[in-house]
Amino acid sequence: MSAKARPRAEKIRCDACPVMCYIAEGRIGACDRYANQGGRIVRCDPLTVLDRRLAAGGEIRPFLERDWDGTLAGDDLAVTAIGAGTTYPDYKPAPFIVSREVEGADFVTVVTEAIFSYCGVKVKIDTDRHLGPEAATVRAGGEAVGHVTTAEYGSQMLSLGGVAHLTGGSKPEGRATCEALLRLCNREAVDLTVDGGAGVVVQAGQPPIVDGRAEARMRVGCGSATIGMFASQWRGLVDEVVVVDDHITGVVSEHQAGKVLDWPDTGIRIRGHRSTPGRYFRVAAPGLGWGGTDIADPLTILGDWNPKKGARPGLTLLMVSTTGEDWGYFVLDEALAPRPAPLPERLRPTVDLIAENCEPALCTVLFMGGAGGSLRAGVTRNPVRLTRSVQARRTRITVGGAPAHVWPGGGITIMADVTRMPDRAFGHVPTPALVAPLEFTTSRAEYRALGGHDGAVRTLEDVLRHGGEYGADLRAVGPVGD
Repeated sequence: MSAKARPRAEKIRCDACPVMCYIAEGRIGACDRYANQGGRIVRCDPLTVLDRRLAAGGEIRPFLERDWDGTLAGDDLAVTAIGAGTTYPDYKPAPFIVSREVEGADFVTVVTEAIFSYCGVKVKIDTDRHLGPEAATVRAGGEAVGHVTTAEYGSQMLSLGGVAHLTGGSKPEGRATCEALLRLCNREAVDLTVDGGAGVVVQAGQPPIVDGRAEARMRVGCGSATIGMFASQWRGLVDEVVVVDDHITGVVSEHQAGKVLDWPDTGIRIRGHRSTPGRYFRVAAPGLGWGGTDIADPLTILGDWNPKKGARPGLTLLMVSTTGEDWGYFVLDEALAPRPAPLPERLRPTVDLIAENCEPALCTVLFMGGAGGSLRAGVTRNPVRLTRSVQARRTRITVGGAPAHVWPGGGITIMADVTRMPDRAFGHVPTPALVAPLEFTTSRAEYRALGGHDGAVRTLEDVLRHGGEYGADLRAVGPVGD
């Protein structure tokens, strides 16, 4: 049979996103989320139901009727938008608008997978290590996907994604940004590099890996705070303590905590910018060394000791980092030069105490998106009313069942912790854009006042028995982070 005579598989058009793929029977679209099954567009992933009767992370798949006893007790079951499908092109009601009674009150939950071009992630990386200068470009696969923002207490912050990277640059930049966001939101590891800085492997809920080294501890505090916490532990055991820190290095004999404890002067000098007594800025450049500085030898931050202010041969000095990972013990010789010496056993518990008070170093990924666009039409025929209801907290938003923080001000701008969502919560479309599950929950009376699609409301029992427009496959998972 010639190529011209071969029958061609009939394709049908998927309208679940702006790409509008033509999909042949048995094949999937460019997003890997929708398929042509028997001449019908179906969702490849099942609709996800949270079942609080399951252990956290526990899963039954599929959600078969034989796994369900037919009872609907209070808040035990909740439909999420994971696997629900979209409202695109947003003229129609959301895929599921579910009515349920909770403690005698009638509530409605509207679920839809929202297509986000205006989205990104905020990443908190618990580390003292210097990742890069503020505002430096962050790259994935060589493409710019975000930037370094302000450092917070014991953490470095990154802002990744956003519409400028997704759609405002080159096609490779948009694809790399979308892939990085998708993997981060689905709690997968992503290799990032910072211009003028370090390489870091980021994975939500896991320790960061900075230039090949896995971080174990988040610092207990800055150098000054460390002295404030532990000065009394050192009193009488050592003559001087310096806590080395990239931001604020502390000196116990000069610090107010030391003064309150009648700590004698030692004549120490620190090479840095003195702030208030016992607190020094910029003792070294940022880096991967002691306390987030670039130093490997802590003695390089010391100047000459002053005998007129207490320096003497035999004076003892403990230098320690803010995580307790780096420490050194020194004794001044006859020339008032510090010489390394073994750490006395009496000081070992104080170094261990710093380490004990350090929390585990982790990466935190918060999905952030603006939900103020046309997807609101799937909830109500008068979209601004939904915005006002959300801002007034009459309507609650969750993301894959996880609570969302709603930013004040105009629109609906949300943030949510991806570690509190079930697996495979996020998808993508190759426009490029991220697809996130959104649930809007409000009272039935409020929903009607919003101008909601009241005729499309279904009972939870009906949803569980019959599914929806994109198929009837369901799965039940235990809640995460309850």
